[in-house]
Amino acid sequence: MSEAADQITQRGEHLAAEPVLREVPDAILLPYQQAWIADTSPVKVYEKSRRIGISWAEAGDCALHAASQSGSDVFYLAYNLDMTRQFIQDCAWWAKWYGLAAGQIKEGEITEETDGVTKTIKVFEIIFESGHRIQALSSKPRNLRSKQGRVVFDEFAFHDDPDELLKAALALLIWGGEVRIISTHNGVDNAFNRLVDDSRAGRRPFLVHRTTFAQAIEAGLYRRICLMKGWTYTEEAEAEWEAQIRAQYGEGGSEELDVVPSKSGGKYFSRVLVEAAMDGGGPVVRLALDDAFAQLPERHRIREIEVWCEEHLGPLVAELDPNLKSGLGEDFGRSSDLTFILPFQLTPQLVRRCPFGVELRNVPFSSQQQIVFWLIDRLPRFIAGAFDARGNGAALAEAAMQRYGATRIHEVQATANWYLENFPRYRGGISDGSVILPKDADLLDDHGDVELVNGVPKVPNNVRRKGTDRMPRHADGAVAGVMMWFASMHPGAPIEYDSLPSTSTAAVRRDFLGQGLQRGVEVTEDAFGTLPSATDFRGFQ
Repeated sequence: MSEAADQITQRGEHLAAEPVLREVPDAILLPYQQAWIADTSPVKVYEKSRRIGISWAEAGDCALHAASQSGSDVFYLAYNLDMTRQFIQDCAWWAKWYGLAAGQIKEGEITEETDGVTKTIKVFEIIFESGHRIQALSSKPRNLRSKQGRVVFDEFAFHDDPDELLKAALALLIWGGEVRIISTHNGVDNAFNRLVDDSRAGRRPFLVHRTTFAQAIEAGLYRRICLMKGWTYTEEAEAEWEAQIRAQYGEGGSEELDVVPSKSGGKYFSRVLVEAAMDGGGPVVRLALDDAFAQLPERHRIREIEVWCEEHLGPLVAELDPNLKSGLGEDFGRSSDLTFILPFQLTPQLVRRCPFGVELRNVPFSSQQQIVFWLIDRLPRFIAGAFDARGNGAALAEAAMQRYGATRIHEVQATANWYLENFPRYRGGISDGSVILPKDADLLDDHGDVELVNGVPKVPNNVRRKGTDRMPRHADGAVAGVMMWFASMHPGAPIEYDSLPSTSTAAVRRDFLGQGLQRGVEVTEDAFGTLPSATDFRGFQ
């Protein structure tokens, strides 16, 4: 262990590599690797450049830890199979180099179920004479449940659900476990960068190590590569090698090599700006139904949805300004994705104020139509609605167009060109204060999932994140937001009309009994359960 590394650890500072003299390192670990191993904190974090040997150094420490009787099991989680296999091989190399007694690498399989899909996952492990093991697991939070020992997250910023992974791992600390978090950056809005910021700000009691590519070279990285490759070291060769590496990374070098998280890491919306646009915003009302609801008789479904709208949306609609024009944007989902409805009112200052949001999960098609119609019928001076008309959403978009007219309902088939034209305008509206959004954590994160893909702002198909309800999301609120903006920019003419009476249960019952009396037919209350549903009354003449 170098004296510099020992001093850094004793100071308990946020760590970075310290340059050393330009001579061939005589220790197997470079100074910044030594400083990492010397830090015995229960939780420690490493923000690093690419390929500077931190995972390899951690493998060496894990081999010693698992081989010791006073050590523990080690669980390694990476985001792909190649990294997993490499780490186990590195641990085996270290065990052999130390002369430790360890069993052979075992390769097994386990099955995992994600969103109803069962997959076979490879698992690698080494078992030591101490009885402890090093096991590489897939990147699923539930894999850490009931585990005890040391957890190593590699390239933490690129895991699918880093927040939940960390939450599961921290439970191991209760019984003396350890957590090691290693990663390059993946944008300022990524969970890893938030963890680093929270740790530096004192909101998390974790030490942060940091080594850039330049610091690693100064500490002997290129000399070590020369030693391993049999190359002849010169300062000129080192400078040329560094220049070649940086040229290969191009604009990405700042994040990949210099440990500077990119602006939103390809993320399209600034988290700070979106959160500022939520200042003074209202709530998001949520309705989640089980599969059995769709099997209920139609009259029951209509009654339940009517009651829900009156109880949850009625008070919010009552607070709307009757003098302002209104509209909405909608992103459709039925089972795997959400439907998100974002109403707005247009103020005299041309601010799109979204007083609330409506989020529907696993709500049947007919019930979604009932909710949308209920809402539009009550929005003051309704001027426009933009509906996601892709796939299953086309039916609801068409039904709304037929009811409210093609000049006011836009059936949007969102393409790359449509996103390229409208997302920048929506983002501009957020930036200049022309949008006030509901104040909601999931809606904020939905905007964070919009990325620049080949220069086009969109939601990548493979992006799935769990919301506060622990259920999957696909940036549904952000798509509803851009639909809302589009609707506000393409208004039709508001039509003054008297809406039809409400089809609440009591109203349906009274109407049907009255119709029977007019025809001289005695209809009893007991017979009501067999009568036509509310939607059938339009033909009951």
